[in-house]
Amino acid sequence: MGEVANIDAEPREEFGKNAARRLRSGGRIPAVVYGAGGPPISVAVDPKQISRILLSESGHNALFTLEIKGKAPARVMLKDWTVDPLKGNLLHVDMVRIARDALLKVRVPIHTVGEPRGVKVQGGIFDFVLREVELECLPDDIPENITVDVSELTLGHNLRVSDLPIGPKVKVLSDPARMVAHVVALKVGEEKPAEVIAEAAPAEPEVIRKGKGDTEEGEEPAGAGKAEKKEGKKEGKKEGKKEGKKE
Repeated sequence: MGEVANIDAEPREEFGKNAARRLRSGGRIPAVVYGAGGPPISVAVDPKQISRILLSESGHNALFTLEIKGKAPARVMLKDWTVDPLKGNLLHVDMVRIARDALLKVRVPIHTVGEPRGVKVQGGIFDFVLREVELECLPDDIPENITVDVSELTLGHNLRVSDLPIGPKVKVLSDPARMVAHVVALKVGEEKPAEVIAEAAPAEPEVIRKGKGDTEEGEEPAGAGKAEKKEGKKEGKKEGKKEGKKE
């Protein structure tokens, strides 16, 4: 992997939240450089240049030269960064110095090419499980990605870390037996149970009760039947009392 860019930086002398706000309003963000036996240095960098590195093919594994005003250039790599959760803007960057003879542990993306036979011929679904692999190597040997052809992958078979085409200068740290991708059968949709269908059916319309004065011609007002029943009960009680007295 070659260096992707040169980044200009200026030493920072002011610190704190207010100083960081002023720096960002001026089109720069705070950053720190450390590692390789050297002292940490606080600098200010252009967030647009850092974003271009993150969006490059090498991404966060990219090596670049940091040109610090008044100091010797440093070969560095992005170590960490902070992003505004609402606006998505870069807020702060950490960079680490890289020595050419020092082994690095990095995560490299896995890319697949081709259409699996299990999908094209057998009607399965391609399931991409592991999208990056952890490696250890010298800075100049970091691959931009690991590309693997999945054209011969059939239904029920899988691709594991041990199957990835990785060069001899790179050591794989991820579990060799870990699954990268496989082709699975398409599941047939099950019929919904009767209870679910019943719940999904539209409810019967509610009967709208009419208020007083809303009765139509020829229709008895609500409660008329109840009034008649009460009158009938009263008459029955009166009649019973009268009969008892007579006897």
